[in-house]
Amino acid sequence: MLDATMIERGLKRSGKSKGGLAQAMGVRPGAVSEILGGERLVKASEILPIMEYLELNLSPIMGRVGAGAVIEPEYEQVPPEGLGDIVLPFPIMEETVAFEVMGDSMLPKYENGDVIVVYKEQRFPLSSFYGEEAVVRLKTGERYLKTIERGKTPSVVNLASFNAKPIVGVKLEWVGEICLTMPKGQLERLRAKSARARKGKGK
Repeated sequence: MLDATMIERGLKRSGKSKGGLAQAMGVRPGAVSEILGGERLVKASEILPIMEYLELNLSPIMGRVGAGAVIEPEYEQVPPEGLGDIVLPFPIMEETVAFEVMGDSMLPKYENGDVIVVYKEQRFPLSSFYGEEAVVRLKTGERYLKTIERGKTPSVVNLASFNAKPIVGVKLEWVGEICLTMPKGQLERLRAKSARARKGKGK
């Protein structure tokens, strides 16, 4: 849901003005201040213009995550701004990042080319993720999309796949809790729609 906090954060991050936002929304300048002050609600027809103007529907792609293969580039080689952005059909929280799936060990649930959006910071202890799929980074640097299983000791885990042998007894540096999954086909349709919209604006 798009709320005043997300709008305020978007204005601060982008450096854009409330006046510019009001113009994009097609409302009088004071309307944005009223929304931020809790005096006015965002109308359904205003959500898309706000999202696009403040780029609230962009999540940075921070690399690729291996579903069976080691990812490239390595975590340390990814620039701070990521490798580009994924455009989503709804506003997304700022504390998320995205990864593109590579490999087929998680078929049929995750396909090569799908994008996984995860929380940037690990929000819960490792033990709370047992039995769940997540994007993980090992202490040795590799990054995978796997199901986390309890290891022989509390400090290690096993990483299971649908179509590959488990990775046994590894230590994790980070767990990226999955926020949402964007299938490859859906992404292609969204990109095509966005390209048509840009083309239409350029006429």
